[in-house]
Amino acid sequence: MAEEAKRLIRFNFKSYLADEDRLYDTNIVDAAKEAGIYDEKALYEPVAHILGTNRLFADLEAALASAEIGKECEVTIPCEKAAGARNPKNVEYYPLKDFVNKEKQQYPQPGMTVTVGNKSGTIASVGAGRVKVDFNSPLAGHDLTYKFTVVEEVTEPLEKAKAVVEADFSTAEGFEFAVSEDKVVVTEPDLCKYDSNWNIAKYKVVADLRQVLGITRVEFIQVWDIPKKE
Repeated sequence: MAEEAKRLIRFNFKSYLADEDRLYDTNIVDAAKEAGIYDEKALYEPVAHILGTNRLFADLEAALASAEIGKECEVTIPCEKAAGARNPKNVEYYPLKDFVNKEKQQYPQPGMTVTVGNKSGTIASVGAGRVKVDFNSPLAGHDLTYKFTVVEEVTEPLEKAKAVVEADFSTAEGFEFAVSEDKVVVTEPDLCKYDSNWNIAKYKVVADLRQVLGITRVEFIQVWDIPKKE
């Protein structure tokens, strides 16, 4: 049986560390530049989200589900319902030499993101031959405030399929979609042939297409054309 179709929305947001009143994330380009957190590699576009998938903090999910389209809303999430409290046991020390690469002129600096083993953390300080690495989430210990606007509820089937791929693979550029009563057919662009991330994202795309479109079957098509000569 097909799953009950879930609602899909697009929204803009600004996320703050409430106790510091500091913007730490946004999909609004002007806000990012003003806060000094602009990233040239980031996509500053409305975010697609499937309501009821529990991929966001529960309080934010509830606020999005009840928001009026086009109206800016605000919700503050206490630390214990967000990333949780900081755990001192997640702060560790390592020899300075482990982070130095003289050939590439790479030296550890506070604020750098590093990977140690299978853990990702942030360098908190450097000194006395040691590096202090904090493996807590950067959001741990903070109440969070979200200011957001739901810009649309996506209802058209082809646009839903496109939004799902955007959400799960960051881009839907070059994809083509055909939606019928019981299935959706996704034609993959050449990018997918060479991007290992697509093979991972595809499983999530299938699950999300089923939830959003209420269908049972998903087909993927790869096209291998011989390049045309000039």
